[in-house]
Amino acid sequence: MSIQTNLLGTAAAALLAAAVVALISTPVVRRLAFRVGAVDVPKDNRRMHDHPIPRMGGLAIFLAFLLSALIFLPLTQQLRTMLMGAVIIVVLGIFDDIYALPALPKLLVQIAAALVAVLGGSRIVILSNFNIFSSEPYWELGWLSVPISVFWIVGITNAVNLIDGLDGLACGVSTISSMTLLVIALIVSEPDVAVLMAALSGACIGFLPYNLNPAKIFMGDTGATFLGFVLAAVSIQGLFKFHMIISFAVPFLMLGLPIFDTTFAILRRLARGQSPMTPDRGHIHHRLIDMGFSQKQAVAMLYLISAILGLSAVVLTTNGTIKAMIFLAALCAAGSVASVVYLGHNGKHPPKSGDKEHSDHSREESGT
Repeated sequence: MSIQTNLLGTAAAALLAAAVVALISTPVVRRLAFRVGAVDVPKDNRRMHDHPIPRMGGLAIFLAFLLSALIFLPLTQQLRTMLMGAVIIVVLGIFDDIYALPALPKLLVQIAAALVAVLGGSRIVILSNFNIFSSEPYWELGWLSVPISVFWIVGITNAVNLIDGLDGLACGVSTISSMTLLVIALIVSEPDVAVLMAALSGACIGFLPYNLNPAKIFMGDTGATFLGFVLAAVSIQGLFKFHMIISFAVPFLMLGLPIFDTTFAILRRLARGQSPMTPDRGHIHHRLIDMGFSQKQAVAMLYLISAILGLSAVVLTTNGTIKAMIFLAALCAAGSVASVVYLGHNGKHPPKSGDKEHSDHSREESGT
């Protein structure tokens, strides 16, 4: 395992540039959000803050990422189409943060944005074969690569949006996920993926000081859906294309927290006879708050879980296959135990009325 020094330097420069731009532009975006009415007013028990807070902060993250990516990367066809899809997602998020758009139109626009990226080359062409005894190590998807890739991108886009429920949670988890993919890209010598993830990490890091509890600004749908879209699209470029059984598990570990929370949210609502898009107070961050954790404690705990999952993803890409498979089995066993604990708590206890900390679960579940 060797990491090219010049690639490491470029990634560091991209990260620093994005962090500086986000740090400088966020106060400007905050003032703009107040001016255009992109403000979250607490009006139900899913919201953790107690006074109006501007959202749309994701615009600063997007601008920082875009500027850094354009400076440090050549504008290839694949990058161009991914950025076009990201622009569509950001524009949709801005309108949603201002006007609270219905769920179905948002979903259709997200599918269109994903199609732009997928048709431009961000596509899952092969999948690892789960049958380790098969002579075929992977499946070629053919025409199925388009709908599967669109499903992956739209799913992760909304999964990150759904965990945006406490100050700094979605941004911090996205930082950890992007740093994980950055490390993996450096290890396997994927320069474009490394620089893109460095830019995304830097943009999140520059925004975090304004978003940590007590938050001065929220990412809103503008930021949460943008982060999910880019992580999903870039993970296709950097991870799914390897012909290894363990490569299939790496993206799910890297994005494990939002995938886990979204999956259980859908199952929970279906079990109750509700639409999967029905808002509720059963997300993992809600449950931690209802169990008596403060917002800062809950966020720190979820950061730790994301970091462990991210480290697991790195281990899977660096260890031998046998060791990696044993490690993955142990991780699945631990996840099963955690699932039992998660499902065992009903999450119905109301939040403490005296909790004055702020949070951004403004419109975590506006439907998608």
